[in-house]
Amino acid sequence: MSPKSFNLNLNYKISPFNKIIKVDSDKSISIRSFLVGAISQDISYVKNVLESDDVLSTIKCLKKLGVKIIKKKEKHYKIYGKGLGSLYAKKNTLLNFGNSGTLARLLIGILSTTPNLELKLVGDSSLNKRNMKKLIDIMSDFGALFQPKNKFNFPLKIISTNLPIGITFKAGISAQIKSAVMLAGLNAFGDTTILEKQKSRDHTEKMLSKNTQVIKIVNRKEKFIKVRGKKYLHPINLNVPGDPSSCAFFCALTLLNPKSQLKIKNVGLNPTRLGFYNLLKKQKAKIIFRNKRTENNEIKGDIIVKSSNLKPIKASKEYYVKATDEYPILFIIAALVKGVSVFKGIDDLANKESNRIKEMQKVLKQIGVKSIFTKNELKIFGKGIQHLGSKKILIPNLGDHRICMATFVLALLTGVKTKIKNFETVYTSSPSFLKIMKFIGAKFDLQK
Repeated sequence: MSPKSFNLNLNYKISPFNKIIKVDSDKSISIRSFLVGAISQDISYVKNVLESDDVLSTIKCLKKLGVKIIKKKEKHYKIYGKGLGSLYAKKNTLLNFGNSGTLARLLIGILSTTPNLELKLVGDSSLNKRNMKKLIDIMSDFGALFQPKNKFNFPLKIISTNLPIGITFKAGISAQIKSAVMLAGLNAFGDTTILEKQKSRDHTEKMLSKNTQVIKIVNRKEKFIKVRGKKYLHPINLNVPGDPSSCAFFCALTLLNPKSQLKIKNVGLNPTRLGFYNLLKKQKAKIIFRNKRTENNEIKGDIIVKSSNLKPIKASKEYYVKATDEYPILFIIAALVKGVSVFKGIDDLANKESNRIKEMQKVLKQIGVKSIFTKNELKIFGKGIQHLGSKKILIPNLGDHRICMATFVLALLTGVKTKIKNFETVYTSSPSFLKIMKFIGAKFDLQK
């Protein structure tokens, strides 16, 4: 669990480094493994689980719904599956999703078509501000009810449907909504079909894919997913790889820090998660994937990164879906590379843990970097790396781990005096972040 609230002060520029590290386990896969294990038959085994706040929130919610979960040793869990439609809790039981939008959307998908449930749903102050209208509208199509009517943010009440019917759904850019539809469809009568024009992260499909009687995927120009409801789900047995989104911050630091190199071992290299890396390779980033292999339908391997002379970033809207979590650190890179960088198709960033467009613009303004956001496009007028000794950065309590991490990297690269409030929010996704940064050579002060 994360420690009590603390602020972080930085006032040191990092020195060159050459290190080998392992990052925290993949959050998306960790959360999904518990949810899928809970509704599968028999016992599921998951190793190298991310033990962050978001994952611990997942375990707590599932235990309240009657799922037996045993921790065998550090990062290693047994999940006693209850089977589809078998989760249960007393009327008005409160489920707290904490900071996790992934947990909220995916578990609501499961709950919507699980009979005889009437539950209260809440998140932390950051999650409670996020708009859930798309999710609520789609789960209402399955037959679930949400109260109060026409309210689209937590706290909410869900009343599940006892007669869920499969739906046809055209997926957008949200992998969480797509996953929620798949998970709801598993316990609906008939088939649920999903058409996906732009491929978003596909961990849920991969986790279910061994159940050939349940899920069928056809990859043509459009991806077509068919979920057959009310079938038997086999238990899962997987080893969670390192999180490529957590890696991005260490990669950015290495790319922009002179005479530096980093090898990051055992990272998930799922193609739907590599937008950050593919985009930067186009801007002359020295990034290599080595030792690639496939386990449980997921590709993993090592990432080798070296200091690079980057060009300004030109990110078309197609990159957004494969690099959603990495945009705050991409904005920092853009600010520290000379020239104008352009990011298109990013309006969905306004509905993350914070409004990441506005909040990152505030960060850049504090170091004198101009940015303009118009019509779903952000332009950043990068100045290059320079010592900004006279500048100061203050990050208020936003409850946004990615902005905290991105600003931390900015401070290390520029030496600018920086204060980041409530840095403990980083523990929702990357509890080892500070420990790894210290190993690389970062200097910082904690203020409780």
